[in-house]
Amino acid sequence: MRKTRHERMAVGAMYTGLGLTVVATTVPYVDRATTHLLAEHIRAGYPTYTQARVDSAVSTYLVLLSVIGALGVIAWLWTIRAVRTGKRWARPAATVMFVLGTSVGLTGLLTKDTSGATGLPPALGWAGMAPCLAALLAITLLWRRPRLA
Repeated sequence: MRKTRHERMAVGAMYTGLGLTVVATTVPYVDRATTHLLAEHIRAGYPTYTQARVDSAVSTYLVLLSVIGALGVIAWLWTIRAVRTGKRWARPAATVMFVLGTSVGLTGLLTKDTSGATGLPPALGWAGMAPCLAALLAITLLWRRPRLA
């Protein structure tokens, strides 16, 4: 079965989203090794925390974000395969994955914890939203009707 130009472009956008998901998953680890933005964010929200509690909270976030990232990678690979093999349910499934991924990203970006601040520093929250932009482009391309020649 011959793929339309929009489907090929959508797959390209999906591979971009996959790459952005991998980057967003590794950013917290790079932060832990360099800038300590997450640790400082936790320390600012909970000034009475000892260094051990801050480190424990950072580790918990790393596990949580790693699981979310791994699930995101699996979702991208699954939807890419569905689109590439021409499954009839690929467009609705990709749309559901977009809604789920965007919901998770917005939750990380906007949810406030008990300190009154967002759980993640804004830079890490926005990094988690980056794959959603590629997903929006992919969904738009998948649902676009091909032009008649």
